[in-house]
Amino acid sequence: MASLNLRARFLQVLATMALFLAMLWINEWLFRWLEFAPGINWVYLPAGVRLLCTLLFAEAGAIGLLLVSWYASFAYFFPDDPERAFMGGILAAVAPYAVYRGAHRFYGFEGSLRNLTPRRLLVLAVACSIASPLLHHVWFAWRGQTDLVRGFVAMFIGDLAGTLIVLYGVKGLLALAPRSAR
Repeated sequence: MASLNLRARFLQVLATMALFLAMLWINEWLFRWLEFAPGINWVYLPAGVRLLCTLLFAEAGAIGLLLVSWYASFAYFFPDDPERAFMGGILAAVAPYAVYRGAHRFYGFEGSLRNLTPRRLLVLAVACSIASPLLHHVWFAWRGQTDLVRGFVAMFIGDLAGTLIVLYGVKGLLALAPRSAR
């Protein structure tokens, strides 16, 4: 039984990583022209995967996000800045997981998301779209970077737009699935 649970968690980590990389690729393909700065887009679909996978997979989703965020940061976004790549990966995973934990405590999720109403999901999308830019920009400020307000606004808008696109896209796909498959 324990090995089955471990296997399921491992698959959840891999699914999170695959979904994130797929959304990153789609985001680059569709919205590269909307890049504000490296790692900050006016539409950022991977932000939706961050929220979705932490809601669905909890800790396994957070671990998957950490690993894939490190990969993307070191290999793609900041290959010449290992400190930013390392911290960026951590912050990208911590923010949605912290929102998930707060929602778990506040909304009382118990092993399922049954009491996740559309309104609560919207609140979580906004919270996640604030948490990630906030953590990143606090760290940027600590590093002495300036022009933080514009970067925060761009990251917030991009994360919120990407999250809403992903969540409503998943909702639309689920609506097309046969009722028994849902």
